[in-house]
Amino acid sequence: MNKINFVIIGTGMIAPAHADAINSIERACLYGVCGRNSEKTAEFAKKYGVKCYNSYEEVLSDGNVDAVSICTPSGYHAEQAIQALHHGKNVIVEKPMALNTADCDRIIEAVKETGKTLAVICQLRFSEDVQRVKKLYEEGAFGTVSLCDLYMKYWREPSYYAENTWRGTKALDGGGALMNQGIHGIDLLLYITGGAKLISARTKTAYHDIEVEDTAVALLEYPNGAAGVIEGSTCTYPGFERSLEIHGSSGYVVLKSGIIEKLVLDGKDITPKNDDAERHNSSSDPKATGFLRHAKEYENFIAAINGEEELLIDACEGKKAVELIESIYETSADM
Repeated sequence: MNKINFVIIGTGMIAPAHADAINSIERACLYGVCGRNSEKTAEFAKKYGVKCYNSYEEVLSDGNVDAVSICTPSGYHAEQAIQALHHGKNVIVEKPMALNTADCDRIIEAVKETGKTLAVICQLRFSEDVQRVKKLYEEGAFGTVSLCDLYMKYWREPSYYAENTWRGTKALDGGGALMNQGIHGIDLLLYITGGAKLISARTKTAYHDIEVEDTAVALLEYPNGAAGVIEGSTCTYPGFERSLEIHGSSGYVVLKSGIIEKLVLDGKDITPKNDDAERHNSSSDPKATGFLRHAKEYENFIAAINGEEELLIDACEGKKAVELIESIYETSADM
């Protein structure tokens, strides 16, 4: 069995989750790491017993590398992904895949030109509860749906932005409460409902000394006629778990961090027992991230490379959340 050799690009907060995910998969090999901070990169390489690269160019020119896992600041994602694709590497890139739809389109075009595989990290899609809710929604189990709401009321200390100069900047973060913290929830909302039309939106910087929004609200309309809101913030102390709620004439569901908190259909409470091993509440602690769902996404990625499965979230899917967030920013700026 040929293993896929991965090199992780970036050694920030999310990189260990990728390393643990890769190491948990039989058909994957954590081959190396590359980062801007040479000391930190060397420590990471020593910890995981892998090769330490001095530059991204060195990674891309290494014929032993099959795929790169891009875990760098968001503003670098697009260029690094496109470079890797054109060097014959498969790519798995952290959210957001790019900071705007124009760069998303450039990535999509690079995938078409090279024939390589690219996946965007949206690990919540791989929750069994999420898959169950999506199926119920598509089958019409909730009856006439009236509301689909997403609440992401997080808390980030000012030190969170101060400790990394790229955070909260337009150039490298692209946005705040939505583009950074909220994009997983927005992807989930669009994935389950099949899309949404933006009606109105408002963003503001209410508390933090940053260039981007720390508070946002948006009003949506879904293809089935239901209405909904998105609320996102990083200044709601002490931080509350992400909640996605669907309400209809036959029942309702509440998803918290990709786990069903409450499911009622036709007057019966059929809430399943939850797998707490996959529940990580990052509403107040951005480091509270596991690797189990990342591992599921890596397995899907490897299967797609081998022609065994379709990608659950390819570049076209990854663009959808960025597109809605970009629309919210543009609409708010016009108000």
